[in-house]
Amino acid sequence: MPDLSRLALSIVIPVYGSEKVLPELTARLQAVLDQIDQVRHRYEVIFVCDCSPDHSWAVIQALAAQYPWVHGISLRMNAGQHNALMAGFAQARGDIIMTMDDDLQHSPSDIPALLDELARGRDVVYARFKRRQHAGWKIAGSRLNDLVAGYLMQKPKGLYLSPFRAMKAAICADVLRYQGPYVYVDGLILSVTRNIGTVDVDHHERYAGDSGYSFKKSVSLWLKMATNFSLVPLRITSFAGICFAGLGFLLAIALIIQKFTNDAMPVGWSSLIVTILIVGGVQLLALGMIGEYLGRVLLTLNSRPQYVIGDTTPPTRQTRPCSFFYIACAAAWAWLLITPSITAH
Repeated sequence: MPDLSRLALSIVIPVYGSEKVLPELTARLQAVLDQIDQVRHRYEVIFVCDCSPDHSWAVIQALAAQYPWVHGISLRMNAGQHNALMAGFAQARGDIIMTMDDDLQHSPSDIPALLDELARGRDVVYARFKRRQHAGWKIAGSRLNDLVAGYLMQKPKGLYLSPFRAMKAAICADVLRYQGPYVYVDGLILSVTRNIGTVDVDHHERYAGDSGYSFKKSVSLWLKMATNFSLVPLRITSFAGICFAGLGFLLAIALIIQKFTNDAMPVGWSSLIVTILIVGGVQLLALGMIGEYLGRVLLTLNSRPQYVIGDTTPPTRQTRPCSFFYIACAAAWAWLLITPSITAH
């Protein structure tokens, strides 16, 4: 007998500062998902409230009471988008796991396109935006992040790592095996599969409110990618140290030769100070990079949690047509068992 607790689709959505968007997002999701034969009545939406400063959690609770397929998780402390996704992944029951933003910049109407591409044999499908509706600095930062990801993680050329993605449950299970506190979902995905597809979609204006993704959070995400999934920064630091050491050795030889060939050479404090500052700066950079790695190792060994759940919405039973089928079969079988005994009497 198949596992009746499994669903066809789970959509995990991190929530931060979106109390005005959630009702509209939920309504649009229902309108789209009820039209898809493969997931109709067999889907769930998991909202993960990442310690939002507004009333998003109260809105999620109200939506969960109204819609049996809506579930909510409230984190006690702000964990970040990717850590919040891990909290949702741990609760997801779908054969397909999808993630999207909470601001309607990712349109629910594009969900069928991602599912169709996944059905062609892909493990993961990313939405690639034709034109991004973001500030200039975020677009530039995204392009830089894309270049760095291609070098550090051997990201396939042309693949855009967007938060609007769909993956098979087996890939999600592999991602959940990571227990460290510094989560970068795309890096985890790239570490378990290269069978990845893309679908071109439109990127829309934010429905309401302001983005909670600041420059500081963007830098933090970049550091997670750079230090959690690659040793390249350490190797670059080592290479820089070798280069400056070689340069210092050559300058030392040049100064010795100049001293013997030119007795009137003045003693220059400025060149000495510049040399000390350059070498000292490189040393501090190297120490800082090593410290970043050691700090992350320490926090991982200390079992710092990825997230802390403060509350969840009450579990609800979701009625699915397949359940009635098995109930009917059981009733028919019971009737066949008791009918001979009744006839005999």
